[in-house]
Amino acid sequence: MWQQYFSSVINGYSESMDKLIEIASYAFIVLIILVILYIYVRKQKRESKQVIRKIAQAKVDGLYEPVAIHPVIDQNRCIKSGACITACPEEDIIGIRNGKATVINASMCIGHGACFKACPVEAITLCIGTKKRGVDIPELNESFETNVAGIFVAGELGGMGLIKNAVTQGKQAVDSITRSLKKDIPADYDLIIIGAGPAGISAALAAKKQNLKTVILDQSSLGGAISTFPRKKIVMTSPMDLPIYGKVKLIETSKTELLQLWNTVLKKNKITIQENKKVEAIVSENKGFRVETSGGESYSTRSVLLAIGRRGTPRKLNIPGEETEKVSYQLTEDEKITGQDVLIVGGGDSAIEAALLLAALNKVTISYRGEKFNRLKVKNIERINEAIANKSIQVLYNTNVVSIKENSIQYKLNNSDEIKRLENDLVYIFIGGELPTQFLKKTGIRITTKHGDTILKHR
Repeated sequence: MWQQYFSSVINGYSESMDKLIEIASYAFIVLIILVILYIYVRKQKRESKQVIRKIAQAKVDGLYEPVAIHPVIDQNRCIKSGACITACPEEDIIGIRNGKATVINASMCIGHGACFKACPVEAITLCIGTKKRGVDIPELNESFETNVAGIFVAGELGGMGLIKNAVTQGKQAVDSITRSLKKDIPADYDLIIIGAGPAGISAALAAKKQNLKTVILDQSSLGGAISTFPRKKIVMTSPMDLPIYGKVKLIETSKTELLQLWNTVLKKNKITIQENKKVEAIVSENKGFRVETSGGESYSTRSVLLAIGRRGTPRKLNIPGEETEKVSYQLTEDEKITGQDVLIVGGGDSAIEAALLLAALNKVTISYRGEKFNRLKVKNIERINEAIANKSIQVLYNTNVVSIKENSIQYKLNNSDEIKRLENDLVYIFIGGELPTQFLKKTGIRITTKHGDTILKHR
């Protein structure tokens, strides 16, 4: 009897202990979860505050408003995977604020499109222009064809910058041309490609693969705008797929290396660029086109691909003395310039990079109409600030150059009529380029102004 009593007491105690242990285990698990949640929420709040501070600074620096292509994030669909931030090769374009992805430095976006592809819930679209700042581009359909049937556009002229994007569009445009090409049109060529930059080179290779009879014309030389870069300039790019050649894994390379690659690929496939052939007109003829150059050459073709970029011709100051030999709009052989008083006009990446290259062996001054530099690449901001701090480069903010003399330049401060003089040997002007609007309009291509229009979205 006593044995049964003690046995029941012990069993009851054991069951109670098991329940207490079970409850304690559950409580411990709940505690761990609560601790993890607490740490997560604190981390999220801390990161959110950092992003808010970065956005505020971006607004101060003039980097918040987009310049051209930029991501637009659907806050209702975003699940804060962070995939867009990880995929973006640039710094601080997107961040997480209050549990949702948001744009920080929109003007620094150069249209990689990596965030668009990486988002697992398709919450990102790529847009161009804003309500405040429109961007002019030719009117194109989804096949890269303009309103003039048979004339196509690829690359920067159509709003998509970046070497990789231009290469992709060049191939895609030729695919569209091949599908729509009318072989019964009497012409010497199936396709004439105007522009030998990334889009044009890719298009030429794609055309070779499709057995299209093609000629490539460029007003300068192989590489398009890239050929005008300083020899030592680092060309930022990313892995790309060149038609026929295959994968090219470049993350950071120089202008020289990139041009050597293109030369090798073109030579291997027996493709020749007709350089120094500036196209003056594209005229409709026999349901096809006649392409006329400044040298008097004329080509008949069934289709045309414009891969000429957006800059067209360099924008000028239109001031006395600008026509002299001491003025240039590009810097190609910086290593040959030594011991000179150099003036750089402009405040964009091209101007800053030129100034930094020349500063080692020359006295360099920058004239910039703004109060401070903005919309620069992060590395350029850091380098120019360092150069200003160690006084290797002088900057004249809020200034406008008004005339160029043989041994000097004259400038004045904004909102002032006082003329100041600066001794000077060389002048480099980097204030952007002008869209070849007249050429496009003469060809019959309509130009539209994009105010935040979507150019890439998930179907």
